[in-house]
Amino acid sequence: MWWPEFGRFQRTWDPWREMQRIQREMDRLISRATIPYSQDFPAIDVWVSENDAIITAEMPGIDPQAIEISLKGDSLSLSGSRSPEELKEGEAYHRQERAHGRFSRSLRLPFQVDPGKVTAKYEKGVLTIDLPRAEEDKPRKIQIKKE
Repeated sequence: MWWPEFGRFQRTWDPWREMQRIQREMDRLISRATIPYSQDFPAIDVWVSENDAIITAEMPGIDPQAIEISLKGDSLSLSGSRSPEELKEGEAYHRQERAHGRFSRSLRLPFQVDPGKVTAKYEKGVLTIDLPRAEEDKPRKIQIKKE
C-alpha cells in the first residue's frame, strides 16, 4: 500500500510509524488530564555547612499560606497545594504543563536541627529555609590530657 507524504515523494505504509503516531496522539490527549505532582516537586537544592543547612525550593505560583513545613529530628517535610488557574469564559488550554493539586516532599538532613531557630521566607516563587544545627549535634574538639 502506498501512503502519500511530503508532496511528490511516496513511501510505503509503515505500521510501526503509524503506531508511534497513535501513541503520540494518545499521550497528547492524556496530558490534558490533571497530572498529579511527581515526587520530584518541588525542585530542591540543599547547602550544608558546619553550622547549618539551607534549603531552597522552587514553588512558583503557590500561595505561601498553602505551604506546610514540618521538622522531626533530621527529617524535613514540605507539603501544600497549588490551585488551578481559572479560565475566563470561552477560553481553553492550548497546552498545560504546570500541574496543580497537592504535593508532598520529604528529605533527610545530614544532622539534627535546632527547631527553635529555623526560619523560612518565600520570595519570587522560591522558598528558602535556614536550618541551624543543634548545639548538641555539633562536633566538639576533645582535649588530650598529659599524665
